[in-house]
Amino acid sequence: MSAKSYINDVLKHIKKVSSRQPIFYQAAEEVLTNLAPLLDREPKYEKHSVLERIVMPEKTTMFRTVYINDAGKACVHFGYRVEFNSSIGPYKGGLRFHPTVNLDVLKFLGFEQIFKNSLTGLNMGGAKGGANFDPKGKSDGEIMRFCQSFMNELSKLIGDVKDIPAGDIGVGGREIGYLYGQYKKLTSRFDGALTGKGLSWGGSLARTEATGYGSVYFADEMIKKVGGSLEGKRCSISGAGNVAIYTAQKLYHLGALPVTVSDSTGFIYDKDGIDVELLKDIKEVKRLGLSEYAKVKKGSIFKSVNEYANGRNEVWSIPCDAAFPSATQNELNLADIETLYANGCRLVCEGANMPTTPEAMAFIQGKKDFLYGPAKAANAGGVATSGLEMSQNASMTSWSFEEVDTKLHNIMRHIFNTAYETSKEFGDEGNLVLGANIAGFRKVADAMIDQGYV
Repeated sequence: MSAKSYINDVLKHIKKVSSRQPIFYQAAEEVLTNLAPLLDREPKYEKHSVLERIVMPEKTTMFRTVYINDAGKACVHFGYRVEFNSSIGPYKGGLRFHPTVNLDVLKFLGFEQIFKNSLTGLNMGGAKGGANFDPKGKSDGEIMRFCQSFMNELSKLIGDVKDIPAGDIGVGGREIGYLYGQYKKLTSRFDGALTGKGLSWGGSLARTEATGYGSVYFADEMIKKVGGSLEGKRCSISGAGNVAIYTAQKLYHLGALPVTVSDSTGFIYDKDGIDVELLKDIKEVKRLGLSEYAKVKKGSIFKSVNEYANGRNEVWSIPCDAAFPSATQNELNLADIETLYANGCRLVCEGANMPTTPEAMAFIQGKKDFLYGPAKAANAGGVATSGLEMSQNASMTSWSFEEVDTKLHNIMRHIFNTAYETSKEFGDEGNLVLGANIAGFRKVADAMIDQGYV
């Protein structure tokens, strides 16, 4: 059977058995279709049914999570952990607390995590978890009680050499602290079963900054490869969480000018450059919407989501040289990328997971003068630094910020070089989507074959 026929058969099967999981299907289709050159060269992957196996989680757990809110009412939510693949190491992947969390979203995220973790060069498998719980507007007490209830079930699955969750959307340092406290109470263990911990009890310096910093390091490698530089570039960023904040900070370090950020309420355009310290105060300390930024920073403009054109992310209407989608999946559509391109943007580097729609990705890949950093490569800095936190926990040591940042920079350079050289190996030099997918897959698939049918 040809590689294309094999891939199509597997995709048809996914559509049949996961018919109500379009986001997972989108992720699987993007990975599998890029594997055709490898599968044509190496028939062993079809012989060992690797595609059929790799698209199916090794274990999926759903559980009820109940907590008492401040009004004394019992509130009920779905909890999940999707342990997708452990062929090259223990399961590793974040926890997301957001109303949109469901099995479709978590399967997509866990599937992507397999290849992202593989690309880092560290020994980590892929997983994802979370709950359809919204921390926004909740008191610290409500969030603590929810985290404790969630951990009552999650603790049965995790461990420092088994499954190591981290934070994701809606799960920051506060939530990790509450989760870890309950884990410790239930297991009587103080180990590295969670990453993103507080610095005084096993956390790693530079972990908060890692995904944003890593995305910029990857963009820097892309632009240097074609003889350019980020210095002086105007950059648009979506999102206003850790990824966006520290993308902006690192862009300043490299001489670029970040001019936008966004959240669920709208977006900020600051032609003089985003004030990172003000943004951190509003989003990390006060936990407020971005309209507060415009009230403080003269000359900045806030535009509410209610003012956006239908089906558009208005943040991408601002002329820029480079775009860093750093919020959520499918936030950059065809109309958005056409607008960016018309306005002079020639680089997209993904800080979020699968933020670009298939149509927008096809547009980008059809332009020879466009640089594109796909998420599974470009936003791997967060999980890479989680892996470094695991190393520090295992050796009971703590590295300096500079040590961790240097290791992160080297990992991102390694990921870029691996993806680039793999694209060259398979006859499409510079196609980092192809290179990242093949390189990430090949390492995991070979381990699956070595370990037999398990």
